[in-house]
Amino acid sequence: MLVKKAEPQAAQEYVAKNQFADFDIDGVIKKNIAQKGYSTPTPIQDQAIPEVLNGRDVIGLASTGTGKTAAFMIPLLDKVSKNPQEKVLIIAPTRELAVQIMEEGRSFARGMRAYFTLVIGGVNIRRQISELRRRPSFVVGTPGRIKDLAERRALYLADYQTIGLDEVDRMLDMGFIHDIRSIVAQLPQNRHSLFFSATMTDQARNVASEFLKSPITVEIASSRASDRVNQDIVRVRGRNRIDVLHDILIRPEVQKALVFGRTKFGMEKLAKKLVDRGFQATAIHGNKSQAQRQRALNAFKRNEVKVLLATDVASRGIDVKDITHVINYELPETYDDYIHRIGRTGRVDQVGTALTFID
Repeated sequence: MLVKKAEPQAAQEYVAKNQFADFDIDGVIKKNIAQKGYSTPTPIQDQAIPEVLNGRDVIGLASTGTGKTAAFMIPLLDKVSKNPQEKVLIIAPTRELAVQIMEEGRSFARGMRAYFTLVIGGVNIRRQISELRRRPSFVVGTPGRIKDLAERRALYLADYQTIGLDEVDRMLDMGFIHDIRSIVAQLPQNRHSLFFSATMTDQARNVASEFLKSPITVEIASSRASDRVNQDIVRVRGRNRIDVLHDILIRPEVQKALVFGRTKFGMEKLAKKLVDRGFQATAIHGNKSQAQRQRALNAFKRNEVKVLLATDVASRGIDVKDITHVINYELPETYDDYIHRIGRTGRVDQVGTALTFID
């Protein structure tokens, strides 16, 4: 029995006010946007880009998969193109999301003199210190490593006149509130601040009030990830769960599946069992090094593996557009975790499927 069928979006089709070609941005950026095949901005891009270009502090609220990264990265690249001395700091909750933001930023910046440095945990900090000496235009990182580098005096936060916080709700869920406040306290008082999130909790609202000055809010309320996802349950009824999963994964419609479980050990063990059964599968979780996690994610993106198994460390930061199925092999801890998980499918204009195992 289908629990929830994806809702048709045509009835609420958004009509963009702008085309990318219309924005007053650097020609090189426009060329890179066109080469990526983009002509019409998504709703969050259509509404946020002009405000960021005008120098406004912006609160951008939109669900995952709606193009939030480009909504702030495109106007910030234009800002750097007009003022090469500008320094931009982007903070994300997870290593994977930070990598994704940097990669997307670089793709829009191709041919520009805009240097990016990634500062995340799980990799050699000495190399990051060396790269920071080159005074990059953009520093993209996670709160803990940014704070660490600032304490080592390798990252001078007072130099960064522009800051963007992405997936703020997730950062607060992960307990980064004190790190964020410590970082913001070291930034210039006169700065350009951007605050992007999927939801606006009371805690997030308090942080925004401390962080932003006279912000304009751009909210894309109709863009819920769950609207684009067919959600169903799978009753295990005493059967071996891996046998049930096996039967699902061999279905022809399951082209690329993201399987979620609760524990690192459990997902690693399940991945090995699936490989033994002949599936192209790998796991991503907190016990793996950043290099291992990135290799697994890249293999999934390149279709070298069909099945990626993950703990909730990956419920944000995985931006793979063609995931057909999210499978909750084990139930998430909270409803928010469930929404974050299923948001990995049904991206932008696609319909996905989420299956949840229950006993």
